[in-house]
Amino acid sequence: MTGREKTLATAALLIGLLLPVSVFAQTGEEYLYPLVDLPPAQPMGVIAEDHPNDSGEQINLSWTLSIDDPRRGRGRGNVIAYQILRKPAEVEGAEFTLIDQISAGVGFYSDTTCEPDESYIYRIGASNGKSIGYSDPTAPIVSASHFFHSGRWNALIGVLLLSGLLIYFIYSARQGKELFIRRIAGLDAVEEALGRATEMGKPILYVSGLSPINDVATIASVNILGQVARKAAVYEIRLIVPCYDPIVMAVEREVVKEAYLDVGRPDAYNSNDVFFVTQSQFAYAAAVNGIMMREKPATNFYMGKFFAESLILAETGASTGAIQIAGTDAVVQIPFFITACDYCIMGEELYAASAYMSREPLLLGGLKGQDWAKYIVGALILIGVVTSFFTTWFAELFNVT
Repeated sequence: MTGREKTLATAALLIGLLLPVSVFAQTGEEYLYPLVDLPPAQPMGVIAEDHPNDSGEQINLSWTLSIDDPRRGRGRGNVIAYQILRKPAEVEGAEFTLIDQISAGVGFYSDTTCEPDESYIYRIGASNGKSIGYSDPTAPIVSASHFFHSGRWNALIGVLLLSGLLIYFIYSARQGKELFIRRIAGLDAVEEALGRATEMGKPILYVSGLSPINDVATIASVNILGQVARKAAVYEIRLIVPCYDPIVMAVEREVVKEAYLDVGRPDAYNSNDVFFVTQSQFAYAAAVNGIMMREKPATNFYMGKFFAESLILAETGASTGAIQIAGTDAVVQIPFFITACDYCIMGEELYAASAYMSREPLLLGGLKGQDWAKYIVGALILIGVVTSFFTTWFAELFNVT
């Protein structure tokens, strides 16, 4: 074979080898890249938006994935992560800093590290682990703090409605308008119980439960104690108040003292009758039972939050022949009080008791306002149940986002 023929044969062989590679490599938007560490194609269309209805601490980002992202199924498919970079817009010459990195295939991100009412510029980098292709910077965006959450207007209406009811009924009570409150048998029996103690010449025992002063049941019990103390001072009955909590003891001493002072009998007040016992549950119950057996009170009041000692106290009191009036919001203890006591005030009746007994305008107005709010909520629930069979628009009014 001559030299010319050898040259032609070699050229034909090279063309035969390169032609299939060229045809395979160039299809659509896929290209044959040289084997070097070029950065991935940059993400496109980066959009930065302030997050709505927040306190100015979040900006939402979105972008079109790099053409080299594996999820696109085009290009080199070598993007392994996206880098989120940020810089303050109002600081001249500030450099972009990396704030987070997320996996490939994700085209959105929420920056929750913003300062309220600050302006930022963002850019997104597509990384293959060795080099990064950066997007164009976004326009400056402010992480604005919003005064009102537009998705909670229904909650605002509810708050305004409840506030309006409370203000109206409190004003009406102060103007002397008679506000009806359903009779509570246990509280109506207080006069009878105090009268019995007066006739027998025996003391009254008042137990305010085993919860601290920050429990709403204890607060209600203290209010009732004030009314019982007033009547005890008028009838000149000894009032015994053994306390489980020392802070509650200090409060109840002041309440009883003020009650005696209000009715003009400060001399009848004895601070030793309001005393601390112990903060051990069953030791306290044993001590109160001992007082019942020694003093033989004509009337026992159990008002507040009670636990396993409820039946122990009530059964001992019943064995002494005392009239017993109990009130608690502890649902599991109510059956024991119903069984062993003459009268039982259940659940929310305990909270309403101070208003019922004192007829204080502020308490009465608050109680009536809450009752009307419950009526309205009940009516809305009923309407919602009925309309839910036909449409969902009514239920949507109560969605809080």
